[in-house]
Amino acid sequence: MSEAPGSATNPSVNESRIKGPQDFYGGLVLMGVALFALWASSDLAGMHGFSFGAGTAPRMFGVMLLLLGAGIALSGLFIKGAPLQRYGIRGPLFVTLAILSFSVTIRPLGLIISAMLSFIIAAMATHETRWKETIIVGICLTIGCSLLFPYALGLPLELYPRILR
Repeated sequence: MSEAPGSATNPSVNESRIKGPQDFYGGLVLMGVALFALWASSDLAGMHGFSFGAGTAPRMFGVMLLLLGAGIALSGLFIKGAPLQRYGIRGPLFVTLAILSFSVTIRPLGLIISAMLSFIIAAMATHETRWKETIIVGICLTIGCSLLFPYALGLPLELYPRILR
């Protein structure tokens, strides 16, 4: 049977008030992160006169992120934008695993092994990884970190595993 004009299949009837859902929800997420940062920095000392306290920068960045997120969310309400996309878990999962592996392995394995290992784990975040290039870049970054942190910045990081000391 044919449907009458003005029925539920008419696109103007099904349009929601949110014209750019990706921008709107992305703005809400940014606002949530900003509110968390403001809450987490609430017990830190703020500005006293012209001197910065420990909580000054987190609060300033939190307020800026909150305003930016509100602007993005508002633009999602009024400006037509991209629809919500399918969310892939692979990227965030492997990047999180890389950060966790670095934090767990830095003391027992040293900077060289833990940096290379975390770089390799982070490279698995995409299926487009070319392993030859990944190993070369990983070696270069590990050498750079090994020179930067203990020598240039003077941080007390061990380069090699405890077994080799």
